[in-house]
Amino acid sequence: MALSAFFSRLKEGLQRSKRKLSESIGAVFTRRRLDEAALAELEDLLIGADLGPAAAARIIASFRRTRFGKEVTGEEIRAALAEEIAAILAPVARPLAIDRAHAPHVVLMVGVNGTGKTTTIGKLAQQYGQAGLRAMLVAGDTFRAAAVEQLEVWGSRTGAQVIAGAQGADPAGLAFDALGRARAARADVLLIDTAGRLHNKAALMEELAKIVRVLKKQDPSAPHSVVLVLDATTGQNALSQVRVFKEMVAVTGLIVTKLDGSARGGVVVALAETFGLPVHAVGVGERADDLRPFDPHEFARGLVEE
Repeated sequence: MALSAFFSRLKEGLQRSKRKLSESIGAVFTRRRLDEAALAELEDLLIGADLGPAAAARIIASFRRTRFGKEVTGEEIRAALAEEIAAILAPVARPLAIDRAHAPHVVLMVGVNGTGKTTTIGKLAQQYGQAGLRAMLVAGDTFRAAAVEQLEVWGSRTGAQVIAGAQGADPAGLAFDALGRARAARADVLLIDTAGRLHNKAALMEELAKIVRVLKKQDPSAPHSVVLVLDATTGQNALSQVRVFKEMVAVTGLIVTKLDGSARGGVVVALAETFGLPVHAVGVGERADDLRPFDPHEFARGLVEE
């Protein structure tokens, strides 16, 4: 998919999020003086659109400094808002860089079940293959047969080797074995799927900690990236997921999926303002090329402009 086509899909995917915010702004600001009452209404709109209290307060403070007391239209507010949102997002827009010197660069993929984690691994494998990188995949969610089967489908589709164990096998032992095989094969990247059952947080925390521990026995620098996959449709719940997984493991970056089906795309702004973690990519569909590096300016325009 061409980049312009992806941005069209992104803008289309953000329609529901945009309507939540843009139409409300149009209703409040036809031509109106930006006084304290107007700023309070705008702040409520931003929080209601899932941007979160911290980002909303930052944006309102900027508007108060630069536009307080001026007459503004909805169009002017939307344009200024796009600039403010892009400024919040720009520092976190960083692609997932693969360091070929590691051979392999180990990426531990984490997240709750249902976020699209396994599909995201497959999409990344396809993209890396197209870029000339040799990827290997590890079916580390050994208790969920569907996850193993799904990863094997992606493996056959992308030509990436999938390392899987028996159902219920120890995920840490599987990861250890996979890293040894990937090093022997001089693979460029090793993508490790993991379980995401938060109803038993203590067990999941121990499982992830053990995976990290055994990887370090072979390569003290591994895992080189720990990527948390989040589902945009969960809105503010995505923030609590980041907090939980940051307790379990040193999350280094985020991928946000399902923006095509969400009215809560504003949560990406809340994530950026609250945590400052790199947002490596966003997803707007099921196909491999529906996952792309995060562009803060395109995202901001898609979120607020008509």
